[in-house]
Amino acid sequence: MNKVRVRQLWFAATLLMSLFLMLVPLPGPLTPFKPYWPALILLYWCLQSGDRVTLGLAFCVGVAADLFDGILLGEQALRLTAMVFIALRFRSRLRFFPMWQQSLAVLGLLVNDRILLLLVRVFGGDPLPPPEYWISPLVGAALWPFVFLILDDLRARLRIHEA
Repeated sequence: MNKVRVRQLWFAATLLMSLFLMLVPLPGPLTPFKPYWPALILLYWCLQSGDRVTLGLAFCVGVAADLFDGILLGEQALRLTAMVFIALRFRSRLRFFPMWQQSLAVLGLLVNDRILLLLVRVFGGDPLPPPEYWISPLVGAALWPFVFLILDDLRARLRIHEA
């Protein structure tokens, strides 16, 4: 297979894997610790290959996540599109941050995502969530260095380099 095809397959496989990871159930007490995998993978690709990730792609991944998860159609699409917009806007700065600063930036983006989710759900008539609702962004920020380094290492092993 040629390199372009391998790059496209790797890109699509990581996005699809993020949707499947989102569906992995956790026991009741561990549910608040579940990171938002599509957001983390889209953030990785925003930083590594900004021309490949667009607002349209974020919207499509979000709609797919909505369909996979069986929740309000467009909820995750809105959240992922807003997050990718911010990440692409500040991509040139975020790429050169040390890993601990990238983790803080990811924390900010994931907290923003949670605020958008809170607004959508409260305007939809749901009650305010419990305090453990805010744990997931912390877990995502803590996992960010590992997600970034693992995906980067696999990309290097497959010799996938952006043109």
